[in-house]
Amino acid sequence: MDKYVGKKLDGRYEIRELIGIGGMANVYRCYDTVDDREVAIKILKDEYLNNEEFIRRFKNESKAIAVLSHPNIVKVYDVSFGDMIQYIVMEYIDGITLKEYINQQRTLTWKETVHLITQILKALSHAHSKGVVHRDIKPQNMMLLSDGTIKVTDFGIARFSNSTRTMTEQAIGSVHYIAPEQAKGDITDGKTDIYSVGVMMYEMLTGRLPFDGDNAVSVALMHLQIVPDAPRSINPDIPEGIEEITLKAMQKQPMDRYQSANDMIADIERFRMNPSVRFEYKYLSENQQTRYMDAVNKGKISRAEEFSQGSKNNDDDNVRHSLAFSIIIGILIAAFISVAVCVPYGIFKASQQNEVQDVDVPNFIGMTEEQIRSNKEYSSFDLRYDYVNSDSYDIGEVIDQQPKPNSKKIKATGTITLKVNSVMSEEEIPVIAGVSEADARRILAQAGFTKVESIYVSSSSYEDNTVVQSYPEQGITVSISNTVYLYIAGEEKTELSKLPCVVGEDIETAKVILKDAGFEVEAEAKDSTAPKDQVYYQSPLGGKLRKGSTVTLYYSKGADVELSFTLPTDTSYYPLTVTYIINGESKTETVESYTKNIKILVSGEGEVPVEVYINDMLCLKCTVDTGTGGVEIIEKYTYKPSQQETTAPTETLS
Repeated sequence: MDKYVGKKLDGRYEIRELIGIGGMANVYRCYDTVDDREVAIKILKDEYLNNEEFIRRFKNESKAIAVLSHPNIVKVYDVSFGDMIQYIVMEYIDGITLKEYINQQRTLTWKETVHLITQILKALSHAHSKGVVHRDIKPQNMMLLSDGTIKVTDFGIARFSNSTRTMTEQAIGSVHYIAPEQAKGDITDGKTDIYSVGVMMYEMLTGRLPFDGDNAVSVALMHLQIVPDAPRSINPDIPEGIEEITLKAMQKQPMDRYQSANDMIADIERFRMNPSVRFEYKYLSENQQTRYMDAVNKGKISRAEEFSQGSKNNDDDNVRHSLAFSIIIGILIAAFISVAVCVPYGIFKASQQNEVQDVDVPNFIGMTEEQIRSNKEYSSFDLRYDYVNSDSYDIGEVIDQQPKPNSKKIKATGTITLKVNSVMSEEEIPVIAGVSEADARRILAQAGFTKVESIYVSSSSYEDNTVVQSYPEQGITVSISNTVYLYIAGEEKTELSKLPCVVGEDIETAKVILKDAGFEVEAEAKDSTAPKDQVYYQSPLGGKLRKGSTVTLYYSKGADVELSFTLPTDTSYYPLTVTYIINGESKTETVESYTKNIKILVSGEGEVPVEVYINDMLCLKCTVDTGTGGVEIIEKYTYKPSQQETTAPTETLS
């Protein structure tokens, strides 16, 4: 039996069982006799009590988590750094590691991946805002609760982003998830964690790691040199949009990745609302995949393999020396290449930036997010999207912007923040644990949450009719359209069931799935760029809920696409007979006099053929995609009246 099990620490913490074994510490499930709760205690192993580096890392973890307070980050309650024993008292998480879940499932659906990764990114966004970089993001350090909640753990090698780098801080972290700058010993920041998140996404979606090898050195060098296989080449069911997000997070150069966790969340939310979205992040070509960058890099890999093979016949010291020498060689070569490439690039980039022109601030208000993102005219701007809710605009439209349109001149690469109307308007669940049910409902209503249901559970720690906890938990930011479930202390105990995620399903199929699972369904059709009748959002999105609870589905009713074109200004052409043939159905109208624009609405499902005739002459033939609003021109002609009508010059349809 473990020597600590059955003992009591500091007369307070009863150690009940060993639940985790790590490299420098073991984790125990314990009972806190003072606060009457279960806790987890991480105890530094005896062999490291005199090791200054391990003690530093152990203390660093407690300092890092102490400044953090987020529902997706494990809480720290107490620390003790004595001469005989050093430990950290943390929140007890009753769940499994994300790595264990991945191993069980092999591959995760994109819906599961998005749900889990978003929580991790929100935790990292909070940590980075406090100046804490985790530096060891991997699924082994993510705890998954039964309700689908993620808790980020193990800040043992975290550091504060403003701290000075030392040699002891170089190239640490788990090699399969390590960022290239960590492998080279460069300075790390929040973008280092984002790279590791990208690797995790890759593993969750494909069921395998992007890089694997016989030893740690070869894997680290792969992160520096090799472009991974495209996830869709491994799992064709992965949507292109989520593949693009994954690969952008995994770019070798930090400047090419998402610059913050919030930027990555914004793209994920945009993808969640429209799974067919494309971001046009193109970094890979087929002939680059799984190939070395050049002959020098091949030499580095083969050298690492040579060390790997030779190490099998040496003792442990020789193994360590070989690996250390290999890493040093790799770092020196990589540093030389970085200097050779980056210095001239930096000079070129600086010269480019000096030439950036001042331009007027465009007017984005009333445009849709899709229109803006697909228009190359705006691609130079640093556009930031803030999702809000308004009844005065259609879903997806920009309702405000900063700076205001035409208010001033800005650089063509300047930042513009756009407020986009969305059903995803979010608020934080307020603190309601311990208050009465009536007060909790009032507090939630003031925060904007109008859908509240109560579930009664037995509790020895809370008085009857008070809130034990909520789902989603207090402190978590969620859509205000979500139903908030209050767990009320009482005799009745209600069983919860897993809520299926039906985003992307046809509305009728989604209803069947949810009703078969025991849930009631409310459905609301809204204008959306998603295909007609496709569910693009649900509330709640996942987790475990009481059977019979109501789930709200938002599905696309398919937006009418508006086509407009101009007619000739010469009044001698009029009256004109204009005929539209939309999806085989014909409509004719007479235009008596000049009007600036003719507008027609194209309805239907999928790709709809459209033809426009003026005085029986074909002037426009196109295909309209009612899902995306895209128009593909097949034929387009200038209207030319016959000699009997007039010989005046004509104007081209727009």
